[in-house]
Formats: sequence, C-alpha cells, structure tokens
Amino acid sequence: MGRRVERGPDPGSSIMRRIDISMPLHPGMAAFPGDPEFRSVPHRSLARGDAYNVSALSFGSHAGTHLDPPRHFIADGLPTDRLDPEDFNGPCVVVGVDAGRAEVGAREVSQVPAGAQRVLFRTSNSARWRASGRFFPDYVALTAGAADALVARHVRLVGIDSLSVEVDTTGAFPVHHRLLGNGCLILEGIELGDAAPGAYELVCLPLRLQNGDGGPARAMLLAP
Repeated sequence: MGRRVERGPDPGSSIMRRIDISMPLHPGMAAFPGDPEFRSVPHRSLARGDAYNVSALSFGSHAGTHLDPPRHFIADGLPTDRLDPEDFNGPCVVVGVDAGRAEVGAREVSQVPAGAQRVLFRTSNSARWRASGRFFPDYVALTAGAADALVARHVRLVGIDSLSVEVDTTGAFPVHHRLLGNGCLILEGIELGDAAPGAYELVCLPLRLQNGDGGPARAMLLAP
C-alpha cells in the first residue's frame, strides 16, 4: 500500500499568511535548567572601527525552538543531519488545549484529525512565554499516555510550546523515549500565540549539525 496522500493549505493557491513560531535567540533568553545559556560576543565591530560586524555565538543544541532527533535519547538513533526533511515539513494541525489543563493527555490526542502526521499542541504555555519570556517549571507537557496515543496514530512529528515535551523528575524521560524510539520527532520551544487551532503547512529548518543530538530551528506556519 502506498503512502497516504497528505492534504494541507496549498502554498500555490493564494497569498499565504506566514506565522513565525520560533523563539528569538538572544542573551538572557530562557534556557531549560542545566542547558548552556545563549551568548553573543562581538568579534568584529563597526563601532570599534572594524570593517564589518561579526559575533561569536555560544549556545546549546536545544536552545530556543529546536528539533529533537532520535539521537537525543537513543544511542544508535538518527542524528539531526540524517533526518528526512519531509518528516518535519508539510501539512500539520495545531490542536488547542484548554487553558485550565495542566497536561496534554490522551483526551487532547483524541482531538487530532485522523491521518494527521504532524501535530502541534497550543497550550497556556504560549501566553506565559509572551507575558514573561522566563522559564517556568510548571509548564504544560505531554503525558506518557499521550505519547503512546500519538505513536499508535503513526504521527511523524509532535510539537509543543515548552522547552521540553515532558515534565520528568525521575530521570527516565518516558515521553521522549516513547516518541523518539518509535520514529516520532519532537519540536520544542515553539510559540503558538498567533496560531489558532486548525490546519497549516509547517516549514521547519533545523541547523544541519553533523551527528547532532538536536537542531535549533527557524519554524513557520503557512496558511491561506
């Protein structure tokens, strides 16, 4: 049986609206606890009399908006540069999660349209990022049950508006293992405040880091 034909907004059918869902990278930005902070230091500067501006950048492979490849948690998993771009580009659906919900569970997954291969969950996290820009430990994340339900639906990518797809205090990271171990990529650190629930075209371009365990990315949604 051939691969299911995906349907989404047709970029050639009309003028497309572009919604940038990426976090800006800048000094002082939020980072997941324990991860490297973003730093930008002028290396050449017009203000100092140099002929041009060049900055030295330092940041973690999971800074801001980023893609988790299997290599992030699976020892022999594919790294960022060996992923199929089709997995993280194409028709997607944004699913709205009620503001009062503390987690994304199987109930929210049941709202995902049949056949959807890329799913982004818009939670109360997006509004909180916009209000403060600071990391908050009580972010909304997926449950292990939600991960299992997404895998059962053969979803190729799941995204969420937090710096991690799960809240874990044990060090076992079951959601990451369930998703990445079953071929479902993870897009974290997206901002969905301007994206109403519905169908879009996802454009996601993670840095092509050789043998990368993560890929900081520019991500956008296209809609008529």
